[in-house]
Amino acid sequence: MTYSLNWNLDTIYPGGIHSPEFADKLKLLAQQIADLKTAVNDYNLVNDTNFKTFSQLTADNQTIFSGLRTATLFVNALSAADYTNSEYRPYQTKVAQLSVAYQTPLNAFSKLLTTFSDDDFNQALATPAIAPVAFHLKGLCHQAARLLDDKTEQLLATLKLDGLDAWSEHYDTISAGLTMTYTDENGVQQTLSAGQSLNRIDDYPDNTIRAEIMRQYEKMWGNAENLAADTLNHLAGARLTEQAAHGYDDFLAEPLELNHLSRQTLNTMWQVVDDNKAMFKDYFNRKAQLLDLDKIGWQDQSAPITKLGDYTPTTTTYDEAAAFIIKNFGKYSPKMAAFAQHAFENQWIEAENRPGKTPGAWMESVPDIHESRIITTFTGSVNDSATIAHEIGHGFHTSVLTDLPVWRDDYAMNVAETASTFAEMLIADANVQAAKSDAEKVVLLDAKMANPIAMFLNIRARFLFENSFYAERQAGFVPAKRLNELMSAAQEQAFGGILDELHPHFWASKLHFYINDVPFYNFPYTFGYLFSQGIYAWAQTQENFEEAYIALLRDTANMTTEELAQKHLGVDLTKPDFWQAGADLIKQDIDEFLKLSEQFV
Repeated sequence: MTYSLNWNLDTIYPGGIHSPEFADKLKLLAQQIADLKTAVNDYNLVNDTNFKTFSQLTADNQTIFSGLRTATLFVNALSAADYTNSEYRPYQTKVAQLSVAYQTPLNAFSKLLTTFSDDDFNQALATPAIAPVAFHLKGLCHQAARLLDDKTEQLLATLKLDGLDAWSEHYDTISAGLTMTYTDENGVQQTLSAGQSLNRIDDYPDNTIRAEIMRQYEKMWGNAENLAADTLNHLAGARLTEQAAHGYDDFLAEPLELNHLSRQTLNTMWQVVDDNKAMFKDYFNRKAQLLDLDKIGWQDQSAPITKLGDYTPTTTTYDEAAAFIIKNFGKYSPKMAAFAQHAFENQWIEAENRPGKTPGAWMESVPDIHESRIITTFTGSVNDSATIAHEIGHGFHTSVLTDLPVWRDDYAMNVAETASTFAEMLIADANVQAAKSDAEKVVLLDAKMANPIAMFLNIRARFLFENSFYAERQAGFVPAKRLNELMSAAQEQAFGGILDELHPHFWASKLHFYINDVPFYNFPYTFGYLFSQGIYAWAQTQENFEEAYIALLRDTANMTTEELAQKHLGVDLTKPDFWQAGADLIKQDIDEFLKLSEQFV
């Protein structure tokens, strides 16, 4: 079957940014927000003995929440696919302003919860219309204790448009405007956007050219370092100011709270990661031999092995990748396979390789119509299939919640990365199992290693850098030179000296440091990866895996992360055993890679 490389946004609002339906939706949201504000202010618990009015307020909140997410996805998707088109920015601002306006009645609603007695609150949460979102309401009540007076909160929310949100958008502007050139192996000069450059660094087969692309990439970001440093400092400054205003005692408290994760669990996970990083040294030493390299640079982390025995690597087409994903999802879950096929057939995925798109890949739900949209850049590499599978995993997670209230779709980032990483693992393993020779299996095992390398080493470096940066940012502006030093030190520590050449400007080139709505956009990935490792092992023991897996996914916005793991997997995340089991699975792949590849050295 032939699938389109471009997504269809017309099923959300037809006609693009000038869609009459989109304009009507923005007007409707404005009215719904105003009506909710009045209704919350008028609410009187004494006159609501059966909590019927309170149930309606909860439902109205979720209607607005769903509409804002849908409108935000629509305008952001248009912009991400054609970021050089300045026409979208005013509409992004309009949607952002509506989100700010909604914050006022939402805060008032949250504060309303704190006025309930314990008995009244518990009775309200037990109401059939409320019970499915009880955990979310408890979270709102907890957050309400941090809120300032209404006027100040409205001011903070409004300033966020030209503060935290604006600096995040400014980074996108910087990134989208960058280009670099390099000379390929045929002597032809090539020009790449920042997003295209990143793809080339990850998959370029020629060692010399890949290193040259990396040098030019580092130089490109070095030329933009002052702009990036200003952006990162002001974004972090705005975040720290807001955190302090809301009573957070340190910069990690908020991201832990948002992920419903204890500090003990986070520390345990990172300790296991750090204790096991040495196992990658033998892997990288062997990879250097197979690549005919004397040393390993940043650009070689996921470099493809192209010369091994009589094996010749081939690229895959988008249609072949889709068929492979659908087939192998079906081995574990027919519903996952059906969802993936539906996404491909209905053009939920934007995968064309072209300039002008924002770098990276993401999935966002479209709650008003119970759909998802995915953006990535497909080049035909083995890792591209895994990336698409990862994003479809996100979409499947959302799809199994569509019969529940929309606040049950508001799961934290760490558990969000579980379903996606699990889906990615299925495809990586399927690739290895489909190998027709030792040489091909070595190549595919190497491709599979890209994920644990990222989770154990690369993302560990991101966390260490961001932790150091925020600690210094509290005392004042951190200049680009110092940011380079902090990043180099983080990479040295996380990789344990494996890399001979670092990427000092990684703080500038990595989009995740500039995300406005989720602080510390790093440790949830490692959590999700290791958590999915546990789910993968657990899957082998389940007679009806699909049913058990979906039950777990449906609880992801219904309890703390530790409670989720205890209920569905029977494990204690504050103990190292669970995390070590995931590390042991990686060690098995490394050992197999070393054993099979020895014959090719």
